[in-house]
Amino acid sequence: MEAINSMDLLGLVAGTLTTIAFVPQLLKVWNSKSAKDISYVMFIMFILGIVLWEIYGWGIHSLPVILFNVITFFLGLAILILKFIFDSRENSIVNKD
Repeated sequence: MEAINSMDLLGLVAGTLTTIAFVPQLLKVWNSKSAKDISYVMFIMFILGIVLWEIYGWGIHSLPVILFNVITFFLGLAILILKFIFDSRENSIVNKD
């Protein structure tokens, strides 16, 4: 196994920070049961970008790029799914009135 070089270490730190940044947003959406201020277009574009970064990471064999884009993909996807669920609930409540 190769030792982690300084650039990979930098990538691991950067990936940790940018990935963890999504956790408070996910918790806020979950706790408030609302994602009305989150843009579908932005999150769909974001997730597609993450998929491309993941492909790129595999292409260059970069552990930080691969690892953190997988995690970020699932965090972003969770927010998008919760938005869909909560928006659907809000729309069904509004349509009942």
